[in-house]
Amino acid sequence: MVWLRFPDELRMFLAPGRRDGPVPMNHDGTASLGHLVESAGVPLTEVGAMVVNGRREPSWYRPSAGDTVDVLPVRRPQRVESARFVLDVHLGTLARRLRLLGIDAAYRNDRDDDELIAQANAERRILLTRDRGLLCRRALSSGAYVRGARPDEQLADVLERFAPPLSPWTRCTACNGLLSPVAKTDVEHLLPGGTRRCYDTFARCQSCGHLYWRGAHRRHLETIVERARR
Repeated sequence: MVWLRFPDELRMFLAPGRRDGPVPMNHDGTASLGHLVESAGVPLTEVGAMVVNGRREPSWYRPSAGDTVDVLPVRRPQRVESARFVLDVHLGTLARRLRLLGIDAAYRNDRDDDELIAQANAERRILLTRDRGLLCRRALSSGAYVRGARPDEQLADVLERFAPPLSPWTRCTACNGLLSPVAKTDVEHLLPGGTRRCYDTFARCQSCGHLYWRGAHRRHLETIVERARR
């Protein structure tokens, strides 16, 4: 038997009956630390270090019967090569809010798990999901579990974990493309009458051509931006 000890931050991944005290894991001497931790329900993407009897060991280390393993959470903010993300099909609102803040967030609502993993690996993106099984897929290079059921909570969690640089109002919330200022005279023929009369500053997506101006939802979006900056 190997005993796994999890801090409060990781206990949410355990089955309800295993959340109190150390978790006993049957061990035949061949399973790695990483395999045991994921078998308990905790994706390795959420683990910062594993300490066996006081010694830090890698995920491929094979513990011995009777060992006690302290499984530590990822330290925040987490250091990453580049804070570029791809989100699963259930996180569309989070994707739009990340884009509002100028964060590179790829998203499509028709991607299956294999396509998400392929895109994350090929483009060196961090896969954001609330699907623990997806994070445990061995083919995935980099991923993270998104905490919180509401978009506000999810956005706060991603910002706290990765501390990405913010550049609000620079990305298309529809397609993730970059925005460029555009003269009103160049797009006037595309604008509704009310917009043409009331607004003078516009931006256009370099990828999909979508037009942006600070319209009726401006205050709500500005609140999201200011909260993220804080």
